[in-house]
Amino acid sequence: MGPESSLATVIYVLAGLGALAAAVFPGPVSRLPLSLPVIFFLSGLVVFSLPLGLPSPDPVEHRLITEHAAEATVIISLMGAGLAIDRPMGWRRWSVTWRLLAIAMPLTIAAVALLGWAAAGLPLAAALLLGAVLAPTDPVLASDVQVGEPTDREDSEDEVRFALTSEAGLNDALAFPFVYAAIGLAVVGGWGWVGEWAYDDLLYKCVVGALGGLAIGHLAARLIFNRRWQSVALADRADGFVALAVTFLAYGLVELLGGYGFLSVFVAACAIRAAERDHEYHQVLHTFIEQIEKLLAAWLLLFLGGAVATGILAHLTWSGALIGLAVVFVIRPLVAWASQIRTRAGRRERYVIAFFGVRGIGSIYYLAYATGNADFPEHDLWAIVAFTIALSVFVHGITASPAMRWLDALRARRAAGSRSGTPDSNVHP
Repeated sequence: MGPESSLATVIYVLAGLGALAAAVFPGPVSRLPLSLPVIFFLSGLVVFSLPLGLPSPDPVEHRLITEHAAEATVIISLMGAGLAIDRPMGWRRWSVTWRLLAIAMPLTIAAVALLGWAAAGLPLAAALLLGAVLAPTDPVLASDVQVGEPTDREDSEDEVRFALTSEAGLNDALAFPFVYAAIGLAVVGGWGWVGEWAYDDLLYKCVVGALGGLAIGHLAARLIFNRRWQSVALADRADGFVALAVTFLAYGLVELLGGYGFLSVFVAACAIRAAERDHEYHQVLHTFIEQIEKLLAAWLLLFLGGAVATGILAHLTWSGALIGLAVVFVIRPLVAWASQIRTRAGRRERYVIAFFGVRGIGSIYYLAYATGNADFPEHDLWAIVAFTIALSVFVHGITASPAMRWLDALRARRAAGSRSGTPDSNVHP
């Protein structure tokens, strides 16, 4: 067996161990103040520190593989998020989400870009890209603070889990216009590109993504829940991979039309969820897509830990680390909390929504995509982004379960007080 075959065999072994760990760990980890992303990241850190002769997992060296692996993971997680949300879409019902998208996200981009330019000395285009990359929350790594399996009740979700799930489902797509703005600034220079950017990247692509996803979701739902021709009703066959088919179709077709595929996938999932809301087939679809998501996330986190072990943070400066710390502990908490004032979320719920702005796989995809389309200081940006993701994985991974248990206990006490006729105002979430 030659060296290349041996190397491929080792990679197969790592892939198999990662898949097995994704299946085994959820049970034991559920009783610990840790999340699966923490376990997988640490595993990658350890494995790639050993003298095994493994290939370098450097995302700069393997940019295209990194881009497509992260891309596939994100679109699958977006389908899972859309299928899990029980609350019908609407302006008032989703008001907490619209505020996070319209207020918190642009402010985060601006604050991070300013820090990148003023504190880290990045060129303006690179600073804007850093803001766009680190602004969206992640639908992949935030499972501990997101809604669970689909139910037949529209009001089954608490405000925190709903807000964090719906925000992650939409802001991964809505970060794209700002990524394109950074690319335009780097490639063209000046501001002559702004008009075309506003029409094409900000308006056209968003509209096509939303309408395309809605149309594909409705067509898929009619095929899945077909009452007229039972022989083609996919819901009667209980095949979970239909969710994967819709994911790839929604993403690919809308991308071919020049729209945002990320947005299309999430909207398509919401459209399917809205059809036959109480049908048990939603559970089948969600379970299948969730398993694929866990598997891909496990592999990516193994390689992210490996990238850290093999030197991706070598270019991290104190100012770069400061940006990562600011994103996790200052910028996201402040702007997200301010955006939630006078919403349905209670005071304690606003604190939790603000704090759990998990960064992850979406940031990896956007940075890999952008650095393949324009000239940016790759090593500096990758160092900051990898540090921020690692920080988020640990901080949010360790605190997520305790925080959600605390909120759930407060709600249970309040509900018990309401049933007894003596509601306790001190336990309002």
